[in-house]
Amino acid sequence: MAQVIFSTWGGNTVDNRNVTGEPQAVSYRLPVAFDGQRSLRAFMGWDGIILFDKDVDVPAMTAEYMKRVQTLFCCGRCTPGKKGTKVLMDLFQNVLNGTATEADLDTVGDLAELLKNCKCTLCQSATVPVFDAVKHYRADFLAYLNPVCRPRVQPASYIHKITAPCMDKCPAHIDIPKYIEHIKNYQYGEALATIRENMPMPAVCGRVCPHPCETACRRKNVDSAINIMVLKRTASDYEWQHNITPPMQPEPPKGKKVAIVGAGPAGLACAYYLGLQGYKSTIYEALPEGYGGGMIAVGIPAYRMPRHILQRDVDIIESVGAEIKYNMRVGKDITLPELKQQYDAVFLAPGAHRSKPMGVEGEDKGYKGFLSGGIDFLREAYLGNPTGMGKKVCVVGGGNTAIDCVRVALREGAEESILLYRRSRKEMPADVWEVDGADEEGVRFELQVLPTKIIVDANEQVTGVECVRMAMGEPDASGRRRPEPVPGSEFIVECDTVIPAIGQDPDLGFIPPDMGIDITKWNTIVTKYLPLKDDAGKDLKDGMGNMLSRSLITDCDGVFAGGDAEIGPLTVVACIGNAHRAAQVIQRWLEEGKAYLSEQDIFDDLLSYLGVYDKNETVAWLDSSDRAGQKEVHGKERASKGNYGEVELGFSDTAAQIEADRCLRCYRMAMVAL
Repeated sequence: MAQVIFSTWGGNTVDNRNVTGEPQAVSYRLPVAFDGQRSLRAFMGWDGIILFDKDVDVPAMTAEYMKRVQTLFCCGRCTPGKKGTKVLMDLFQNVLNGTATEADLDTVGDLAELLKNCKCTLCQSATVPVFDAVKHYRADFLAYLNPVCRPRVQPASYIHKITAPCMDKCPAHIDIPKYIEHIKNYQYGEALATIRENMPMPAVCGRVCPHPCETACRRKNVDSAINIMVLKRTASDYEWQHNITPPMQPEPPKGKKVAIVGAGPAGLACAYYLGLQGYKSTIYEALPEGYGGGMIAVGIPAYRMPRHILQRDVDIIESVGAEIKYNMRVGKDITLPELKQQYDAVFLAPGAHRSKPMGVEGEDKGYKGFLSGGIDFLREAYLGNPTGMGKKVCVVGGGNTAIDCVRVALREGAEESILLYRRSRKEMPADVWEVDGADEEGVRFELQVLPTKIIVDANEQVTGVECVRMAMGEPDASGRRRPEPVPGSEFIVECDTVIPAIGQDPDLGFIPPDMGIDITKWNTIVTKYLPLKDDAGKDLKDGMGNMLSRSLITDCDGVFAGGDAEIGPLTVVACIGNAHRAAQVIQRWLEEGKAYLSEQDIFDDLLSYLGVYDKNETVAWLDSSDRAGQKEVHGKERASKGNYGEVELGFSDTAAQIEADRCLRCYRMAMVAL
């Protein structure tokens, strides 16, 4: 375990500098070695300083921190930030030069108070570690002012990262405060350019993203989170509604080419960012022409994601250097070894199109009316094929796919659409607004019930589902209470169609076993990662249990993997963030012959692991302002047969500007010393 020498992180002072006996034990969510090799000597950021190495030159680190804040990130739009950070930068440089005075150090506290009046939080949060450094390491600063005692500076390398709580929580790490600022100023083109730096499908993510960024919005500590997702849609809608041609221009072709398996969000994002760098991609997609987008095209209903808008995002990605070959199933129409032979690199992003079984009696009997899965049902509906659905439909599951199924069933002509879920409505993993939408459209909810058997008639036609009521049991090892069957509570839900929608898996059968590409027990592709451990000796993992800082390269040189097939079935934005990193790693492979993560990639992961948002922070604000909701079509008629018109309608320009004005612009800067 790494020993913490000194820390003020989170306002708690831990001082082990002159301790005789057992030092105070404390652990932070930081790696012992930044990249698995170079020791992390110190961390300096918005909430204090953490030192692991007693020989770190704190005055030199403080001077470098404030220099980078002032010269690289201070926007200069308010006097306290523009002037105050410049005074602090010069002060610490004078300390290092030996030209400052002890009285100058006494002004740091006053300057920190002054910067609390800044327009945003970057400059004011940057004074927190600076003030802590001067307060607790004053003798070190004074030593620089004494010609006799001036220290011999031990060179250190520093790496910095700008972030914000919302940026950190966004899997694609979009610069959210920046594009919101542009929208506030009606600068939609600039907003869209900022979004596309990390998100090439803004129209899609402006509609169907579960917006995890909003769970880390500091505005929530005042009243309610900013409607970040719909503001993204606002910028995107402006472009297509005004027939504006996107301005991106790819670099000249570089001669090397990449094969991509799957035209879903991961495959498209990888192709987009490679295309901008001059590398042409050929995407092999099993779906027919016109269904670029993978699971977005056949897994998200048109009333949530209109097809012509999705197609526009796909067309833009193709325009920067991608070709999509439809009706091409890898493993059947062309093999993975052939792709590896014909291309300089291969990116595997097949998506998760295979439904998981329910595990109930009768599901494997081939009964009429028992459909293979929610994903298959949605795909057939969107392709215009017969779905096999009857008039009274039961969908089993509690996620977004299950909700999509019950809502689509109504639009496909079901007289009754029923959702069966084993937990309560509050515990459903589906987005709350999607559940509310299903409720408004007339879906019947049967909650805290567990299907146990498929009921059929003499002709093996489904007539119902036998279920048992569930009650919450005692907490398990994780502290979560599990639902348990209530004895004697069996009952039957009448229906003529059952659709299981409890999850999906990637179909990785196209990967030959002799290629050296390993598959996990969760049916995802194994990729290499950095061996990062925290100061308690534990592996650094993300919220899904995956190792942090994965390079996305497989054990087969030149073959990379991303999206659902690598991280497991998640969200569009998670797949895009994952694929953006993959594109950068593939570019290094093509140009340098080796695949690796950049320092900024690693820093992104470390900040996500450490956490940037503090739900307990007291955020001062002058006035409360209600969150704006987008316009929406209401009433059961919106779910009438054949009606796939868009339900959510976005913001007006005025509403978008007012909502954008609620942003607190919560930038932070972190820096490590190695």
